[in-house]
Amino acid sequence: MAKNDAQQIILDFRKRRTRQQFAIAVTLLCMVLLVLVYRRPDLFTEVPKSLISAAQIFLIGVFIVFTAINWRCPACKKYLGADIAKGRCPRCGARLQ
Repeated sequence: MAKNDAQQIILDFRKRRTRQQFAIAVTLLCMVLLVLVYRRPDLFTEVPKSLISAAQIFLIGVFIVFTAINWRCPACKKYLGADIAKGRCPRCGARLQ
């Protein structure tokens, strides 16, 4: 593997990790907001609890799909697993950091 390829893999992984961290933060913030609205449905406006539950399920689904697409090794395109602080790809061994 050429040095430029290795550097490109590291840069691509950095972008993927940043997107993943942003998605985690946004999802957690939205889930906290939805839980708050679920507990106090009159906080903003009358919202049915079934709609809030459906929104929570939808949000989790969107996060899972985003993670399945985004959280892949830049070199071999295989899923990286649960650890966000990876140093190497568990499948191909490519250096990620």
